[in-house]
Amino acid sequence: MTIDLIPGSSGHIDDGVDKKITYFSNKFVLGLTVIAGIGGLLFGYDTGVISGALLYIRDDFEAVDQSSVLQETIVSMALLGAIIGAAAGGWLNDVQGRKSATLIADVIFALGSLVMAAAPDPYVLIFGRLLVGLGVGIASVTAPMYIAEASPSEIRGGLVSTNVLMITGGQFLSYLVNLGFTQVRGTWRWMLGIAAVPAILQFSLMFLPESPRWLYKNRSSSEAIATLSKIYDPDRLKDELEQLSAALEEERRGRSSVRYKDVFRIKEIRLAFVAGAGLQAFQQFTGINTVMYYSPTIVQMAGFGSNRLALQLSLIVALMNAAGTVVGIYLIDHVGRRKLALSSLTGVILSLVLLSTAFFLESSGHTNIGWVAVLGLVLYISSFAPGMGPVPWTVNSEIYPESYRGICGGMSATVNWVSNLIVAQSFLSVADAVGTGMTFLILAVIAVLAVAFVLVFVPETKGLTFEEVEKLWRERTRGNANGNGAESLLEEDET
Repeated sequence: MTIDLIPGSSGHIDDGVDKKITYFSNKFVLGLTVIAGIGGLLFGYDTGVISGALLYIRDDFEAVDQSSVLQETIVSMALLGAIIGAAAGGWLNDVQGRKSATLIADVIFALGSLVMAAAPDPYVLIFGRLLVGLGVGIASVTAPMYIAEASPSEIRGGLVSTNVLMITGGQFLSYLVNLGFTQVRGTWRWMLGIAAVPAILQFSLMFLPESPRWLYKNRSSSEAIATLSKIYDPDRLKDELEQLSAALEEERRGRSSVRYKDVFRIKEIRLAFVAGAGLQAFQQFTGINTVMYYSPTIVQMAGFGSNRLALQLSLIVALMNAAGTVVGIYLIDHVGRRKLALSSLTGVILSLVLLSTAFFLESSGHTNIGWVAVLGLVLYISSFAPGMGPVPWTVNSEIYPESYRGICGGMSATVNWVSNLIVAQSFLSVADAVGTGMTFLILAVIAVLAVAFVLVFVPETKGLTFEEVEKLWRERTRGNANGNGAESLLEEDET
């Protein structure tokens, strides 16, 4: 029997019938993906909205306008909250489940949005940013995990990448909102306060069941089977349950409890974590949120002084980001995670060199090169969005054993947010110290290192079941990884 689902089918797999699994085959899976993906919308909207709101916050608060450090703190305080939220989110997902974690994130995010909208001074605004960050951090762990655990392996990459599409769609939406409120009294308050809407929407739509894999392990096998039966036909369901049961039984025999230190002590988990966390770190250190947080500021650096024009040009960047993610959703299950990351990083390197050249020329007295910088931004996004946007989140949703998926996903997302914080908190200061051109050149060098990392540490997981991915890591720890030398750098004997 081949597995091949056709559009418009039930999403089930019938014996002896060739069908093709598509993203629209099963309405239950698609609905769960969209509703859970609203967590990505929260993530994206908050990322994008602050870049435009900051222009008007500076106009309202003189202290902010006169201090680059205060501007960076307003941006990065949400990242500090996200670090805490992601770190706690892994534990929260394991203990309470994916659905409960989503609801908690929605409440915290909505509260933070309202605090920001009513902030009388920069310091209350910073507190609101911290709350919003907590919600985003929890959502960043939960949404891809929730989607991955309810997705057939054949289309898991694309469905998890839908969460990234929601992130980029949220960023694009934030720029539209920013433009829409430029002439409205209390401009930035509306920009930040309206962020509560998607959180309230997701909370009201969360009539979905808990993740079937979490249910099977933690609460009720009958509930898990009822949910899985909405995803698979009886024959495929039987196979999935046998694999899931065998994997969980093996984990129970191997260890009595889940411990953070085991992530570094157990060889296959360590290998997986290094690959996943490394991808998350390089996603940030190759500059994506430098572009998304500060693209209006970068445009102004390039010579376009008007706040409104800066936002309009940044809208092009956000649109390219969303469009590129759609391409990535198609490619990730066809080309594969590894090849997509490598091709994406190649384009990122070239575009960062172009951006660096544009700003070096501008600092040398050349005029009319602002459009070269804008072109560099657009090329950067069109290269980054299909690959290094979705690949780290997809890989991290599928490479960890069942019992460690929550804590490893949380730890890896924490690495992402810590890296994000470092970039956001330092970009303007580094640009002031060494120049914008040199700053982008540094990012290009980091992107070269990212290529080397992917080649050495990241395996291909396209189309593999969770159990097959676990087997892949076990083979690598035994030195059967076809010449890949990563494990020799990481192994240590278990005690």
